[in-house]
Amino acid sequence: MTEPTAETDAETDAEFASRLIAWQRLHGRHGLPWQVDVNTEADPYRVWLSEIMLQQTQVETVIPYYLRFLGRFPDVAALAAAPLDEVLALWSGLGYYARARNLHAAARQVVTRHGGHFPDTFEQVLALPGVGRSTAAAIAVFTRGERRAILDGNVKRVLCRVFGVDGWPGEKMVAARLWELAEGLLPERDIGAYTQGLMDLGATLCRRGRPRCPDCPMADLCSARRQGRQAELPAARPRKPLPRRATAMLACLRAGEILLEKRPPSGIWGGLWSLPECACDDEPGAAVARWGLRAVSAIPLPGLAHSFTHFHLDIAPWRVEVGRGDAAEEPGRVWLTLEEAREAALPAPVRRIIDSLA
Repeated sequence: MTEPTAETDAETDAEFASRLIAWQRLHGRHGLPWQVDVNTEADPYRVWLSEIMLQQTQVETVIPYYLRFLGRFPDVAALAAAPLDEVLALWSGLGYYARARNLHAAARQVVTRHGGHFPDTFEQVLALPGVGRSTAAAIAVFTRGERRAILDGNVKRVLCRVFGVDGWPGEKMVAARLWELAEGLLPERDIGAYTQGLMDLGATLCRRGRPRCPDCPMADLCSARRQGRQAELPAARPRKPLPRRATAMLACLRAGEILLEKRPPSGIWGGLWSLPECACDDEPGAAVARWGLRAVSAIPLPGLAHSFTHFHLDIAPWRVEVGRGDAAEEPGRVWLTLEEAREAALPAPVRRIIDSLA
C-alpha cells in the first residue's frame, strides 16, 4: 500500500484552526445537555458519560438515553453502586453493550482506585475500561482545557476531505497519518471551541452523505471539494461479505408470564436478558421439553433480521404456551410478567418480539 499523503502547509493549518473556531462560535452546537460554555471546565463525569454514549452513535439517539441515565445515576458513585442489570436496562436499545459494561466497570474503578474522584490526568483516564485515546483526549479538553487531539469518525471524515488523505482510516498507516494531522492542527488557544467545532462540522455539514459544502467554512481549502471527491473520501472499509447465522427464539408464556434467560457476560448481547434459543430446525415442543417445560401450543411469529458488525442474524421467533405448573428450574432463567420483562435489559430484537405479544 502506498503511504497516505495530505495537502497541508503551515498557512493552511493555521487558517483551518482559526476558521473552525470562528465558525463554531457562530454556527456550532451549544445547547446539548452535556455542554457548558466551551471556555468553562465541565463536569468530568457528564463529559465521560456523553463521550462513551456518543461512540458510534448519533447525538439525536443519545440525548434521551443520556438524560434518563443521568437522572438515575447523577454521579460516578451512584453508577458504581448500581447493579449491572439496572445499568444494562437503561442502556437497552442503544446498542454496543460492551460500552455499558465498561462504563459500569470504570465507575467502580474510579471509586475503588481514585476514592470516587474522577481521575485528573490523561493517563489515568485512558486506563479506564472502554476509554480510548480520542475519548480520553476529549475529556481532557472539555474538563481541563488540555491541548490534545481527538480523532473520532466525524473528525476523520473532515480531515480526509479537507486535506485529501487517501485510504481507509482503519488502516494502520492511514490512521497514523490522521493522528499526525490532528495533532499538528491544534491551535495554541481556544482548544475547547476548536475541538467542539471539529465534532460539529463533521456532524452537521461534512456529513457522510450529501455534505453541505457551500455552507462549510473550509470550502475553498477543501481538497475533496476542489477535486470533486467528496463521495470518495474517506475511503470506505474494504468490503467483505458478512456471513449469515440463524436462530429460533422461543417466547415461552405461562399464566401471563414469559421466560427470560441471562446471556453470558461477554460476547453478543453480553449480560442482557433474552429469550431461550434453539436451532431453527428444532421442533419448539421438543426444545422446551429439554428445559423441563411442556408445550401446549407453538405458533410461529414474523421473522426478524438483525445485523452486527461481523455477521447478520436471522431470527425465527415462536410463541409457545406452556403448562401452568411447568417451570424451568435452571440458574440464569426467570419468569416475569410481560410488563416486568419490558423493563429488563433486552436486546432490541428481543424487545420487538416481546412488544408484539398480546
